[in-house]
Amino acid sequence: MSIRVLSIDGTAIVGAVEEHAHNGPAPEHWEHVQSMEAGLDRIQGSRYDAVVACFPSEHGTVEEFLDQVQRIDAGLPVVIRAASAGLGDAVRWSRLGGFQVLERDADPELLHSVIEAAAEYRRSSDLASLSRAAEGRSEELLIGRSPAIQNVIRMIRLIARRKANVLIQGETGTGKEMAARAIHAESGRGNLPMVAVNCGALPENLLEAELFGHVRGAFTGAVQHRVGRFEQANRSTIFLDEIGDVPFGIQAKLLRVLQEREFERVGSSEPVRVDVRVVSATNVNLADKIREGAFREDLFYRLNVVSFAMPALRDRPMDIPLLVEHFTDQVCQEEGLPLKKVPAETMERLTRYSWPGNIRQLRNAIESAIALSGDRPSLFPADFRLPPESRRPAPAAALAIHVPDHGLNFEETISRIELQILEQALQKTRGNKKQAADLLRLKRTTLTAKLKSLGASAGETA
Repeated sequence: MSIRVLSIDGTAIVGAVEEHAHNGPAPEHWEHVQSMEAGLDRIQGSRYDAVVACFPSEHGTVEEFLDQVQRIDAGLPVVIRAASAGLGDAVRWSRLGGFQVLERDADPELLHSVIEAAAEYRRSSDLASLSRAAEGRSEELLIGRSPAIQNVIRMIRLIARRKANVLIQGETGTGKEMAARAIHAESGRGNLPMVAVNCGALPENLLEAELFGHVRGAFTGAVQHRVGRFEQANRSTIFLDEIGDVPFGIQAKLLRVLQEREFERVGSSEPVRVDVRVVSATNVNLADKIREGAFREDLFYRLNVVSFAMPALRDRPMDIPLLVEHFTDQVCQEEGLPLKKVPAETMERLTRYSWPGNIRQLRNAIESAIALSGDRPSLFPADFRLPPESRRPAPAAALAIHVPDHGLNFEETISRIELQILEQALQKTRGNKKQAADLLRLKRTTLTAKLKSLGASAGETA
């Protein structure tokens, strides 16, 4: 997807950045104007993913420009290229809405990476706005009627407006980031965009600078001051994905942020205070990492003030038709296509599939199927290229229990089995509780009581 960038008074670097960007996954589409006034006119009449503005300028100061941008489009990230700027300038401009401050002759590769980060920030801001427009309802971000996902939504509503840090567990692709966005959207911090960091995507030295920022000369290549993600998330929420992959050396600095609400930029001894709520996520067992000496136990307790797990898609089959309809509609809109139908035969195949990659795999499969279906108005089973060995096993095998070496929670496991049985019965009866009770040789009142005790309320009918 192309990133739309407005460059103000920066002709010299545009060509170099475009040449670099076209070799990458997300080339920028540049528009260029010479003056601040012309730039503000463009911002007023168009939507951009980022603005790159050069200073000093005869047309105004950084502060004046940022103030005007905030009035026109508060979610628009502004990258400032300054001939000379100190750390104090970078911090002040960041608090006024500036996204990043670079040297005026910054390397094109660096500018390209900053623009990509700015576009991601813009996407986060747009998601937050959409959530607020939908009155912040968790179900706008977490789709499903199954007891499993409704339990998650109830948990989010319970904790969203608290200050407690949250740890979200679950397999890859289950929607942990969407749960984090729902928490943020319903919190008192939802007026600012959530800042997301993939802790497993960067080596230790780069991750530290990404999280906490750095001062000029802190290390080789640190040619300007950088405001880190924690500082960008001040008065908002930071989402630390794959928290289990954070190198041990950085964990002590993370612990200090959580305990003292302050940190030091790389290369500086000056403390920076922040008001940040931390939501983290992991697809690994942190207890195992603690036993292996790879994760600090004190950090775990700071992160794990409130914890819940995102259910795997195979454990919520009754939600698959809703997700299929949602993603089909979404992809068709993105591609500018008429809405394609999903016949019963296709839906049945998708519902019976095991989805080892969970919701992310389902969304990708639908996108691929729509591309392969051509001009046909319907999606056929053959449009979905799904590995046959990943199909869901028979129900009896699906309920097989394995006791891991580190043990399991007996009551929680039994509840999960009961939940799966009830979901399958409700799915077969299209949510009719009386028919589901008959299917399970239960009284309707018994089934209703079990649903209530497990926290299940959605997706059933009388």
